[in-house]
Amino acid sequence: MLKLNVKAELDRQGRAVAANLKKQVDFAKAQALNIVAREVIKAEQANIRSVFDRPKPFTQNSLGLKAATKSNPVAVIFMKDITAKYLRPYEEGGAHVLPGKALLNPKDIKLDQYGQLPKSALARLKARPDIFIGPVNTKAGIVNGVWQRSVAPSAKVRGPGGRALRGANKTGRLKLLIRFGDALQVRKQLRFGATAKRVVDARLSPAFAEAMARASATAK
Repeated sequence: MLKLNVKAELDRQGRAVAANLKKQVDFAKAQALNIVAREVIKAEQANIRSVFDRPKPFTQNSLGLKAATKSNPVAVIFMKDITAKYLRPYEEGGAHVLPGKALLNPKDIKLDQYGQLPKSALARLKARPDIFIGPVNTKAGIVNGVWQRSVAPSAKVRGPGGRALRGANKTGRLKLLIRFGDALQVRKQLRFGATAKRVVDARLSPAFAEAMARASATAK
């Protein structure tokens, strides 16, 4: 009777298959994590657009991704420091984070395409001779802000060099352009955590199955 001992060869091939399978699994894990992480970012961007009225691109693109790798199967979604500072109250609650000492509440001034006060607006207003900043005693109480003095209907407001300025106030009374106030409590919520969990729960298993199928099909 002929006996062949093939155990060593089968063990070797088994180890090779196991090693190759582990590579495929590690690759599929990293691929699935990165695919789902990018889907989470897209969902969070849509969430930001639904919560805020015309958010600026800087706010919409505030999320970054540290991608997963085969050796480190962890995908990290992070928010850029500057954006995280003023968006934190919308996740955790609390008062608005103000860019300066007071909340700027535009009243009678043109806003940008995102519905916000342009950065250069305050400096431009300060340079006008018909503008002053400070408190005014009104019927509703003391109001602190940026005010525009009224001029006669035929008068012209001139800036540096005698250049006539547009937008003169000819209403016959002071015009409140921007009101200063204290930080208000945030009323809206972003719910970043809930959005991310919803996407991960729905997409991680299918994404891993798809990535594993691709890895197996291209395995050598």
